[in-house]
Amino acid sequence: MIQTTAAKHSAAFPPGSALIRVEHLTRAINTRAQRTIILDDVTFTIPAQRLFAINGPSGSGKSTLLNLLTGIDRPTSGRVIFGADELSASSENALARWRGEHVGIIFQFFQLVPTLTAMENVLLALELGRGGGLPRRAWRERARMCLETVGLGAYLHRLPSELSGGQQQRVAIARALANDPPVLVADEPTGNLDSHTAHAVFETLASLTQVGKTVIYVTHDRELADRAEARIDLLDGRIVGQHGANARVASSPEAQS
Repeated sequence: MIQTTAAKHSAAFPPGSALIRVEHLTRAINTRAQRTIILDDVTFTIPAQRLFAINGPSGSGKSTLLNLLTGIDRPTSGRVIFGADELSASSENALARWRGEHVGIIFQFFQLVPTLTAMENVLLALELGRGGGLPRRAWRERARMCLETVGLGAYLHRLPSELSGGQQQRVAIARALANDPPVLVADEPTGNLDSHTAHAVFETLASLTQVGKTVIYVTHDRELADRAEARIDLLDGRIVGQHGANARVASSPEAQS
C-alpha cells in the first residue's frame, strides 16, 4: 500500500504537535523612497491536525503571511520551518514540487476551470500534482472520494456554471484535497458567500482536521477566527493577540493578551 504524504506527516506529527514553526519572520519592500514593513518580526507555531486562524483587518499582512507559509513568497529575514525543512533554503523549483505534495490551496473566488466538470477539475489537480503518489488508474476513484467528502457525490459531472457558489467552493476544497496534502490553506474561503452558505462551507473545512489535515485559514471575521483551535491576530504586520499558537505578542499600545 502506498503511504501518502499526509499519512507520513500524520505519523510524524501527532495532533497538537508543532508542524510549522515561524521564527522572527519579517517581510519588507524596499524602494528608493522608503522601506515598507509588511510583517514585523513575527514568531508563532502552527499545531498539527488543528484548525488555525490568521485573523486581522485588511492590510494587516494576512495574505503576505500565507504566501510565506506556502513558499510562494520569501521572507526578508526570519524562517518558516515545515516539519524539519526550512522553506527559504530550497530553490524555486523545489518549492513548487514541495507545494504540490504538501499544501492544498483554496481561494476566495474558487478559481475553477469553467469548461471542466467538478470531477475534471479535481482530476486536473491530480495531473498537476502527479497523483499524490497514487497510480494513474486510481485517480478517478480518488477524485470521486474527494468530492464525496465535501458532499458533492451527486454533482460529479456538473460544470461550475451549473453549481451554486457554495457548491463551487466545495469543489475547490475537493481539488485541494486531491493529492492528499497534510496542510490546507484558505484565503478568506467564505468571503464570497452569503452567511448561510459560508457557515456550511466553513463546517466542511473544519471537519477535515478529523481526517488528519491541518487547516490554516485567513479571515477578517472575528467570529470565524474564534472557531479555530489556535489563532493569531495581526495588526499592521505584528501579532497583537494569540490563542494556542505559542506566539510572541507585540508589546505595543494595541497589544492584547
